[in-house]
Amino acid sequence: MNKPTKFFHFLTLFIPLLIVSCENKPQKEVTETITNSTTTTKESNFKLWTWTTADKSRTDESFDEEFKKYGENGLDAILINTYGDPELLARLVPIAKKHDLEVHAWMFTMNRPGDKVAEQHPEWYAVSRDGKSCYDEPPYVGYYKWLCPTRKESREHILGLIEGLSKVEGVASYHLDYIRYSDIFLPIGLLPKYDLKQETELPRYDFCYCDVCTAEFEKIHHKNPKDFTNPAIDMEWKNFRLNKIKSIVDEAYKITHENGKILTAAVFPYPEMADHMVRQRWDKWKVDAVLPMIYNKFYNEEIDWIGYATKQGVADLEGRDTELHTGIYVPEMTVNQLKEAIHQAKSNGANGVSFFDGPAITDEQWQVIRALQNP
Repeated sequence: MNKPTKFFHFLTLFIPLLIVSCENKPQKEVTETITNSTTTTKESNFKLWTWTTADKSRTDESFDEEFKKYGENGLDAILINTYGDPELLARLVPIAKKHDLEVHAWMFTMNRPGDKVAEQHPEWYAVSRDGKSCYDEPPYVGYYKWLCPTRKESREHILGLIEGLSKVEGVASYHLDYIRYSDIFLPIGLLPKYDLKQETELPRYDFCYCDVCTAEFEKIHHKNPKDFTNPAIDMEWKNFRLNKIKSIVDEAYKITHENGKILTAAVFPYPEMADHMVRQRWDKWKVDAVLPMIYNKFYNEEIDWIGYATKQGVADLEGRDTELHTGIYVPEMTVNQLKEAIHQAKSNGANGVSFFDGPAITDEQWQVIRALQNP
C-alpha cells in the first residue's frame, strides 16, 4: 500500500484439512467447504474471521488465551501471520482447533520485509520507473520490500514459501497478502499524513522496470517501457503486469490444492479499484475466496461504502467459484458503526466478514460480534 502505517500494511487487506487434490475433487465442491466446514448457529453460515500476527517468543498459554477469546465470541476462522514460518504455524494449529477455529496461513507474498534469503539477492527486488530498487530504496516506508514477479528466482522463492506453509497439517488455506505491486496510488485518506499528492502515475511509485521485466515485455510487444513518454496509457504494459501477478496466484492455487488446501487472498476493495491503485485484478484469478479490505476510513468514505464495494466485488465475481468475505477495519469504529458495517456487507452479498485485527477488537465490539450467533 502506501507509506501507510504498519498496521495498514498488515492488511495489504477456512476449512478442515482437505485430503484430496483439486484434480480429484471438483472445484465447486472444494469451494463449498469454505462455508460448510464449520457448524455454527449463525444465519446462513455467515462466516466470521479475524487476522492476527504470531510472535514465536510467546508461550502456548498466551496463544491459548487469545484463541479462546476468538472462539468464545463466535469467530469461525483465524488468519495467522507467522512470517512464513511453518514450524510456528504447526505449533499453533492444535491450539486454535481446541477452540473450534479454522487456521489459515497468512503471509506477505510479494512484499517480503525481513526475508533473509531474498536479502542475499538484491537483483530479485522490483525497480521503479526512476530506477530505484526496493532493495535499498523502498517506496513510502522501509518495510516495502517488493520482489519482482517476473524474475524466475524470486518467483520460485515465493512459491517455495507457499509450498512450505501449505504442507502444514490442519491448515485450511494459504492466504495471499500483498499479492500485487507497490501502490501506484495511496488511499486518499492517507495522503495528507505523508504530505503526498498523487494525481498521475509518478515514476517513483511505478513498478517494475527491472531489466528482466522490460526485456520480456519488449520481446513480446516490440517496444520497451523505459522508452514510453506516458506508460500509464499503454494497455499492453499494464496488462503484462496484471498477468504477472495473476500467474503467481495461479501457481499458488495449484500448489495449495495439490496439498489438500484452498487458496484465499486479502485484496483491495473491488477489482476496478485494485487495478487502478496497485495493479491487482482479482476477479480474474484462480482463488477460492477473497477477503477485500474494505477499510472505509482510509478512503474518507462513510460506512455505506462498505456495502457499495462489497456489492461491486460480488458482481464482478458472478459466475466464478470464488467467495467474498468483506474485510472490516475495527479501530476507532463505534458499536453502531460496526453493526452497520456488518449489515452493509451481509445485505450486499458477502459470505462473511473478517475483522482487522483480532487484538484490536474491544469488549464492546465483541458484544456486537457475539450477537451474530443468534440473529
